[in-house]
Amino acid sequence: MTSIAALQGKLIVSCQALPHEPLHSSFIMGRMALAAEQGGAAGIRANSAADISEIRKHTDLPIIGIVKRDYPDSEVFITATMDEVDELMGVIPEIIALDARNTLRPQGQTLEAFILAIREKYPRVLLMADCATIDEMQQAEKLGFDFIGTTLVGYTAESRGQLIEADDFALIRKALATLKTPIIAEGNINTPEKVRRVLELGVFSVVVGSAITRPQWITEQFVAATQL
Repeated sequence: MTSIAALQGKLIVSCQALPHEPLHSSFIMGRMALAAEQGGAAGIRANSAADISEIRKHTDLPIIGIVKRDYPDSEVFITATMDEVDELMGVIPEIIALDARNTLRPQGQTLEAFILAIREKYPRVLLMADCATIDEMQQAEKLGFDFIGTTLVGYTAESRGQLIEADDFALIRKALATLKTPIIAEGNINTPEKVRRVLELGVFSVVVGSAITRPQWITEQFVAATQL
């Protein structure tokens, strides 16, 4: 397998499709990941053990693994409990990403307690914090995450309406200036120009998803341009 160091300064492609989307299929995600590798991607972000298992058949690129699952007692849905971590460790992604918002997880568990439990059970696994605010990023660093992502900027109540690119990526620039943990830029990094800029600023790597792997979203952008 490719070393994690090979991700530095490179593109990670998010290959995901949710159940309501037309490409929802581990078979398709496996081919999507292969296409990403052939296009020059250095890593893959994937949702579910089934998708990761299929992707492994087609590429040995490093994988950031997640499991998206809704719980009635929490807003947290990205790798929310140890059940999801256990599922992912069955296919051993190089990195596991999880929602690192400052809110309780299912069954009232704190993020700190969750991280301690993961570290005790799987001491060698690398963890990525999917964050929405600079406060969450700073807390993630204190908790010892190996990578910090901007994945949730604009998608949570605390960050609603924010754009990752606002004021020349001010949030990323502040994170880079105040944190020592490697930053992975993700979330609405949807043009080559944005990719180039965040790498120039000094992020460890950058994840692009919808703009590459969600044809319905891409089509919508072009259709919108026809609405004169």
